[in-house]
Amino acid sequence: MLENFPLMIPGATTNDGELEVFAPFDRSLIATAAAADSKAVEKALETASRLFRDRGAWLKPCQRIAILDKAAAIMTERADELAVEAAREGGKPLIDSKVEVTRAIDGVKNCIEVLRTEGGQEIPMNLNPASAGRVAFTRKQPIGVVVAVSAFNHPLNLIVHQVGPAVATGCPVIIKPAEDTPLSCFRFVNILREAGLPEEWCQSLVVKDLDVATQLVSDPRVSFFSFIGSARVGWMLRSKLAPGTRCALEHGGVAPVIVAADADLDNALPLLAKGGFYHAGQVCVSVQRIFAHESVVKELVERLADAAKALKIGDPTLADTEVGPLIRPAEVNRVEEWVNEAVDAGADLIAGGRRISDTCYECTVLLNPPSEVKVSQMEVFGPVICVYTYSDIDQAIAQANAIPYAFQAAVFTRDIDTALRVSTRLDASAVMVNDHSAFRVDWMPFAGLKQSGLAVGGIPFTMHDMQIEKMTVWRSGEL
Repeated sequence: MLENFPLMIPGATTNDGELEVFAPFDRSLIATAAAADSKAVEKALETASRLFRDRGAWLKPCQRIAILDKAAAIMTERADELAVEAAREGGKPLIDSKVEVTRAIDGVKNCIEVLRTEGGQEIPMNLNPASAGRVAFTRKQPIGVVVAVSAFNHPLNLIVHQVGPAVATGCPVIIKPAEDTPLSCFRFVNILREAGLPEEWCQSLVVKDLDVATQLVSDPRVSFFSFIGSARVGWMLRSKLAPGTRCALEHGGVAPVIVAADADLDNALPLLAKGGFYHAGQVCVSVQRIFAHESVVKELVERLADAAKALKIGDPTLADTEVGPLIRPAEVNRVEEWVNEAVDAGADLIAGGRRISDTCYECTVLLNPPSEVKVSQMEVFGPVICVYTYSDIDQAIAQANAIPYAFQAAVFTRDIDTALRVSTRLDASAVMVNDHSAFRVDWMPFAGLKQSGLAVGGIPFTMHDMQIEKMTVWRSGEL
């Protein structure tokens, strides 16, 4: 049944019509959503700013905890429905979408835990004549209006990472989900409202006009901007921010994995296949570049190819599907072009390398693509793993670092010194030892370096960014 989602901006109307949402697997129309125009965006910003300026009406921490606790309970009751709908709109297989929903619920609970356990601090006084007779302490307060722009690849959990901390810290939030996958966002916002959050505190919108999106992001009433998406768009939007607006940007990586000569391949290969082909490679820290020692590379590529060929690709809403579609047909065309470029330039095609349909692409393994081709330089965001042969591990590390992106990375070895050497020398914010580069739990720091992002994600760190620590200095003769 075709769903229709109205404008989620209280008191606003729009003249920009509706946005159509298509299932990425079969391109069927599954929903429509009202598209916000410039006046609707202005109404959202005015509402959020007014809420923040009225400090007497701020939601108390106990109210926010109660809302988030009830929201988590509602999500738990509807977990199966949320997973199916996330799979339908985003293309991530149902088995993985169920995991995403579980993570999202846990993320809401994590917001409560952080709110309960992290507070201000005492600043030492009475240490010299100037500070005598004083006591100083800090309290955390919301930073102000939060505007968040999200990505398509985790349509529920990414929204929780941006909206949950804003609600927890007491910031009015306006969230713009990806136009390809807005439905999980709308459902989460409705759940928050059902749980007791007044509508004005969390508004959501999609747009047809990119100028309208820029209007939302660049407004001087915005105190914090949270972005998840491509580096090209993220850095462009950052350049549009008003003076004083803080921001966090989460972009993609081109994750390197070093496989040493002594690596346990029986342990490594299932992890590498999962880390590279999970969600058809549409993950910002997906395994993309494996640097394998010459003594193990032949066995590694052969077994990785076997794993790629064994994966079931198809309808993401079916329980036995392991790899779903790319988000839109244009991405299939792009991945096909990049793989063909690499093969034409001399890469060995070990597995895959063909489109299955307009929406699905085979899980692909390339051996030794040249360093200048796109699959070696840029984030594929598709089901493609590149394997490179090395003889000297320091040369492999240098090759891994020779691009302008750095996010998470990994090393497989049985030797502690090798693990420490690689971990220390790789350009990365996190290095997994004997695990794939896409490992993540939602309370750990998650940060892109160089062109891969700015600031630190992860729910506790986002909550930190969405608050200020206001200091009070009290002077008294009794001190």
